[in-house]
Amino acid sequence: MMSLGPTIETDRLLLRPPSAEDFDSFCAFFADPEATRFIGGVQSPSVVWRSIRTMAGAWALDGFHFFSVIEKRSGDWIGRVGPIYPLGWPGPEVGWSLISSHWRKGYAREAATASMDFAFSKLGWDRVIHTITPGNERSAKLATLLGSRKTGQGVLPEPFSHLPVEIWEQSRKQWQSRRGFSGSA
Repeated sequence: MMSLGPTIETDRLLLRPPSAEDFDSFCAFFADPEATRFIGGVQSPSVVWRSIRTMAGAWALDGFHFFSVIEKRSGDWIGRVGPIYPLGWPGPEVGWSLISSHWRKGYAREAATASMDFAFSKLGWDRVIHTITPGNERSAKLATLLGSRKTGQGVLPEPFSHLPVEIWEQSRKQWQSRRGFSGSA
């Protein structure tokens, strides 16, 4: 199987571009109403199939998109986290969503931190946003832990333009200062 991008290893996780073998795990994730509550809700396998191929296409064309997050200990697929920047988006984003059985373990923060490092150091982004649905306190807390601050309301492009979102963000300089980096990238 051809790799579309890098594999990033953290203490407990592997982050790699999605592959066809992830399909059943993505379907299980998108069948969970609680896990998908703030990201558009439950999706059918045919929609999930198209989503995975969209992610793979973005990796092939742009060199980034959501990573599949794999728990190293078990080898299980536990979510999708990573840099995205769709056409018309309010800015370059690092987003996250994990299966609910892996919430409250620090995995989202670990994967998002690695993704932020990737976005700033490898993609050269000057800032990163997070689009968070009002009321999604878990994501707002994670954004705060990552050092991002709410800067206001945002508007997403079609087909999401009807959904309210808050924009959380930080600059590369702020991230590097928090992470103890020096230099430009």
